[in-house]
Amino acid sequence: MFPKRYWLVLLTFILMQLSVIAVAPMIHFGFGVELLDAAIYAYVGTFLIGLIITVYLMRDDLKEERIAHPISVGKIVGWSILGVFMAWISQAIAVTIEIEFFGINPESENTEMIVDFARANIIFILIPAIIAPIVEELIFRKILFGTFYKKMNFFFAALLSSVVFALLHMDFEHFLIYATMGFVFAFLYVQTNRIIVPIIVHMALNTIAVLGQLLIDPEMLELMEQMQNNLQLIFLGGF
Repeated sequence: MFPKRYWLVLLTFILMQLSVIAVAPMIHFGFGVELLDAAIYAYVGTFLIGLIITVYLMRDDLKEERIAHPISVGKIVGWSILGVFMAWISQAIAVTIEIEFFGINPESENTEMIVDFARANIIFILIPAIIAPIVEELIFRKILFGTFYKKMNFFFAALLSSVVFALLHMDFEHFLIYATMGFVFAFLYVQTNRIIVPIIVHMALNTIAVLGQLLIDPEMLELMEQMQNNLQLIFLGGF
């Protein structure tokens, strides 16, 4: 189904996730680094190595895409800005469905964990802001969606790749949000034929989400959430 280099990329993705378990204790005991910092350095180091290997393995695919589908910087910027707003609207719809139909808390444990790591050591933000978006888009859109799209229509190709994308985030309560994002990223990829566009949008969404929570005082964030809950009660007939 996949050429050999794609299997190597998938193997790299798995190994960069698992290697943190071995690398963090080595940094902790070998260099006397605090365990939390050791884990953060292990995450950043192994993910960065994984990114380099992935891009190297995909270099011919990326070169072929640039040659076959030239696109101006202006179009890249325009589609990226449009993509961010599309993603926000899709997220809002998904969150509303989760709250209204399933009673799911909109807070994400994944996002909270990322923010906690970033508060402990700002270097961790490299993963959600840069490394993860590049690796994930190359795997889930370039490889998975791209392969499926050659054999079936857009909806089913996007559905299959988005389901895998959502499941591997291990945040099952918010499966719908991740799957919706997968559809948006796949749509952007098809419209531009350039993986750089969904990568930029993915980067922007992650960076805004993490920085937004980092820069807001926790007490202020709690107050804003309480205000939001009160507004929902008012508009949804809570009185």
